[in-house]
Amino acid sequence: MTATATLTKSPTDTDQPGVCSHASANTPDRYQELADLAGRIIHELKNHLGTLSLNLQLLSEEFQNPETHRERRALQRIRRLQQECQRLADLSSEFLRFVRCGQVERHPEDLNTLLRELAEFVSPSLRQKGIELQIFLPADLPSVWLDRDLFQQALLNLILNAEQAMPQGGLITIQAERCKDTVRLSIIDTGEGMPPEVLAQIFRPFFSTRPTGSGLGLPTTKKIIEAHGGHIAVQSEVGRGTRVDITLPASPPGIS
Repeated sequence: MTATATLTKSPTDTDQPGVCSHASANTPDRYQELADLAGRIIHELKNHLGTLSLNLQLLSEEFQNPETHRERRALQRIRRLQQECQRLADLSSEFLRFVRCGQVERHPEDLNTLLRELAEFVSPSLRQKGIELQIFLPADLPSVWLDRDLFQQALLNLILNAEQAMPQGGLITIQAERCKDTVRLSIIDTGEGMPPEVLAQIFRPFFSTRPTGSGLGLPTTKKIIEAHGGHIAVQSEVGRGTRVDITLPASPPGIS
């Protein structure tokens, strides 16, 4: 049985090119307020984490050559605290990206070029893990209004998820096609797949099936896609893999 999760953009979302936000068209100032507040809080948190990490580093230098069991245990505890500080700093950065990713600045982009560059970037790492990457792109693909950096981040999140679903290796296929006034981009993997109860929650912030996962990668991807006026649909079957379809509006005629 194949489970499906679909998220589409709201009828109130803007399709106009340029700067846009997935926040309600009537509340952009409120959204910006919340994003700024989150940014200030996270900045302060990371400052304190930096101070704590520095002191832990200085403390660990006192135990570089532990001679007793007690000293070895102390060094282990310091290192665990250092790892936790780094985890919290990474989580803070991910949350800040999640809060701010609804605001995009779009320009017409050649999707074929963007996807080829992305494939070249990720292929070496995937090959080391026994994962083959295939890419199929039509020559007549129209340009798409994108915030290049944010959209690449969304695709990287999806590729990372596919990679993590294939610990024994496998195949990732990226393909694109033109569908009337839209462009559909698909990322298909031969990984473990997800049961319906997991698939139903994948876009919920902080939900993760991995002990070390932040649960913000896919929610961030969702927000980025929606902010581009698009929608995302996911199909998955345990033991067979997962397919992600992203549909985006093509650039208006005459714009390239």
